[in-house]
Amino acid sequence: MAEEKKKKKRTWKRELIEWGVIISIGAFLYLTGLHTQVIGAVQGLVLKTGIIKPKISEEEPISKADYNFTLINQEGNVLEGDDLKGKTVFLNLWATWCPPCIAEMPDINNLYNEVASEDIVFIMISLDDDFNKAKAFLDKKGYDFNIYAYASTPPSVFYSKIIPTSFVISPEGNVVVRKEGMAKYNSKSFRNFLNSL
Repeated sequence: MAEEKKKKKRTWKRELIEWGVIISIGAFLYLTGLHTQVIGAVQGLVLKTGIIKPKISEEEPISKADYNFTLINQEGNVLEGDDLKGKTVFLNLWATWCPPCIAEMPDINNLYNEVASEDIVFIMISLDDDFNKAKAFLDKKGYDFNIYAYASTPPSVFYSKIIPTSFVISPEGNVVVRKEGMAKYNSKSFRNFLNSL
C-alpha cells in the first residue's frame, strides 16, 4: 500500500515536471516571437504532402478584377493596378505574423522562379501594420519575388477576413481563383493552369 502511494506521488510529480517543461517551451517560443516560425514550419510540412491545393475551375470566373489601386514595393517603387491589365496575376495577401503565410512562402517562391515572366506576375501584398517588418522578413528569407504594401484603399474584390488568401487574375481581367488559407501552388497542374491563361 505504501509503495503504491509512492508510485502515485512520483507519477504526479513527473507529470507536473513534464507540463512545466511544455509550458516553459511554449512561453519561450511565444515571448521570443519564434512561435510563428515553428508553427509555420510544421504547416509547411503539411503543405509538402500536396493535400491542400487551390481549386482550379474552367467554369465561369469568380468575379471581375478591380485595378483601381496603388501599391509600393520594398524598394519604394510605385505600381498602379492598371499596369497589371492584360497579364496573368498571382496576388497573395500575407503577413509576417501569420504562420500559414510563412508556411506557403517557400512553395510560392519556387512557383515564382518557375513561371514568372512579363506575362505572369506575382503581387505579394503584406498586410503588416509596419511594412519595415515585411521588408526585414524578405531580406532574412531571401525570397526572389517583390513584396508590396497598399498605398491606396484596397478594392473590395480583394478583401478577405482570412490570410493568407490568394487570387489569380486572368489577362481578361477575371478573378479565376480565390483560395482562402494556405495551399500548395507549385504543382504541375497549377503551373500549367497559369501558363494556359
